[in-house]
Amino acid sequence: MAKFRYVAMDSKGTEVQGTVDADSQAQAIAAVRARGLFPTKVTQQGGAAKGGGRVAGGGGAGKGLSMELKMPKLFQARVKPKQLMVFTRQLATLVDAGLPLLRGLRILLKQEKHPALRDALSGMGEAVEGGGTFSEALAQFPKIFDPLFISMVRAGEAGGVLEVVLDRLAEFMEKGEKIKNKIKSAMVYPIVVLVAAMGILIFLLTSVIPKFEAIFNDLLEGKALPLLTQFVINISNFVKHRGLVVVVVVVVLVVANKMFAKTGTGRVFRDRIRLKMPLFGSMFTKAAIGRLTRTLGTLMSSGVPVLQALNIVRDTAGNEVIAQALQKVHDAVKEGETMAVPFESAGVFPGMVVSMVDVGEETGALPEMLVKIADNYDDEVDTAVEGLTSVLEPIMIIVLALIIGVIVIAMFVPLISIIGSMSA
Repeated sequence: MAKFRYVAMDSKGTEVQGTVDADSQAQAIAAVRARGLFPTKVTQQGGAAKGGGRVAGGGGAGKGLSMELKMPKLFQARVKPKQLMVFTRQLATLVDAGLPLLRGLRILLKQEKHPALRDALSGMGEAVEGGGTFSEALAQFPKIFDPLFISMVRAGEAGGVLEVVLDRLAEFMEKGEKIKNKIKSAMVYPIVVLVAAMGILIFLLTSVIPKFEAIFNDLLEGKALPLLTQFVINISNFVKHRGLVVVVVVVVLVVANKMFAKTGTGRVFRDRIRLKMPLFGSMFTKAAIGRLTRTLGTLMSSGVPVLQALNIVRDTAGNEVIAQALQKVHDAVKEGETMAVPFESAGVFPGMVVSMVDVGEETGALPEMLVKIADNYDDEVDTAVEGLTSVLEPIMIIVLALIIGVIVIAMFVPLISIIGSMSA
């Protein structure tokens, strides 16, 4: 029988260390659990047990020795916003229920399936267990937790209201995900119709129209075709014989657009067009303003200094035009001015936003006013999405009907002439 040293947590989340006699590491873990403890590390004295002594899954999820085959980080799936939202809500619930932060992280580690998030939870647990703050632990994983998340947690720790900040973060992420899903759902219908129209059009141009061309050549005996028919046949021949050229040109244009969008000028040009697009521009503008006002209001109400909050909102705006406007607001506030004046001079924000920001500064309730602006714009985005869907459906149907109708008319006009000559 060997002696094993263990590190465990009791029911209150306090770390406990001690030794236990057992024949194997699995029996040692079972013995520690029998004492009402949650083992996090069990090692054999006089040399670590083979394969490492940390209990798999952190706070008590292990079953003896374990060997994990981890994929290289390059091939690990990134943590999606929805997964991060669920993690934040669960952690906020655990901390708000009175559980210590470290125990909450261990509990989430036991049930987490995503490999990247499991690694992050394990690393954060070790950092907090070693005496570091939660915000410092989050900063070790910048690909998962953005500056907004880290800054709000840091402000919550400084003010002793971490559970409140986590709850606000979860609510913020849930509302952001809700708006994003609504915009995506509005884009599904036109994309499906567009893909279907392109498929039908390519089938007609490459398979049906060439057969009509052969019929016309046989029956018209070299007579000239109507202009519309000849135009459609020329397009069919181009697509059929030079379709690869078209594909190459489209790929080159897409790649060139991607490269251009990575430049500063390209980002501004792309985002300016996005905000002024017919039908979609108003929706994108409202969604962007709702996001930035909610982010800024949430940061300020959590205790983040206004200049730091403006920097974070600028970096997470998702639109270069709005980011440049926020930089002007930041510079003006830094010089001692109010927010309302640079908001108005930026030329991006509607008058209602400027007026509500001005009132919020005068009354000292700017964070609450910003959240109200965000709620109002979220409602407007909902209305815009519903209106856009109702407008796009008939437009797409009409466009598809026109394309198919033109092709049908172009093919049947010569047939009518052929039938007339044959009956004569």
